[in-house]
Amino acid sequence: MSEPVRIISGGAAQGLVRALQLPVEGHFGAVGAMKDKLLGGEPCDILILTEALIRELEAAGHVRAGSARAIGKVETGVALKERAATRSIASGVELKQLLESASEIYFPDPAKATAGIHFMKVLTALGLAETHASRFRTFPNGATAMGELAKSGAADAVGCTQVTEILITPGVQLIGLLPAPYSLATTYTAAVPTKATQPDKARELIERMCAAETASARKLAGFA
Repeated sequence: MSEPVRIISGGAAQGLVRALQLPVEGHFGAVGAMKDKLLGGEPCDILILTEALIRELEAAGHVRAGSARAIGKVETGVALKERAATRSIASGVELKQLLESASEIYFPDPAKATAGIHFMKVLTALGLAETHASRFRTFPNGATAMGELAKSGAADAVGCTQVTEILITPGVQLIGLLPAPYSLATTYTAAVPTKATQPDKARELIERMCAAETASARKLAGFA
């Protein structure tokens, strides 16, 4: 039996990997935590993180030079429970009103997750970081946060993470993107780590993820 191709990836790419049925095994989660896994010696043939982190790791010698390929940009969105009445968040004022009305606010790790770090800055900018802290429900990654939002008994609960993680979660709905000046689009990049044991298979799967033939799958998964 052949050795599985190992993947360490930001949660944003989980839906795409699943949709393409890539034959991989590994971990999906907050990019900071996934970077730590790689540096901690976790076996990895395909690494998917933000463009900035991949560049950093390549410069440090942890990623094979020239192996990086951009998958696409992912926006940060706002979610409600599936049956909740949709709300407009076209402006910062409307976003603040929605968050102020929520009894629970779900989002990923504010220290290690791309969306979590950014959303905490948004909450601070809106003046809600301290006044509404008791309502915050944070989890290791966006997919877990959205799963918990779906299970919440609070009909007015709100969540924020990258749209790719909202779209793959049953029981929640994407109501829109964070409005300017609070929006965030993150480019995700796939690369082959220096210590990969199956670099050729990894490159083949990365090419498939980024190919013109799979553009529709990327779009459905939330990549622009």
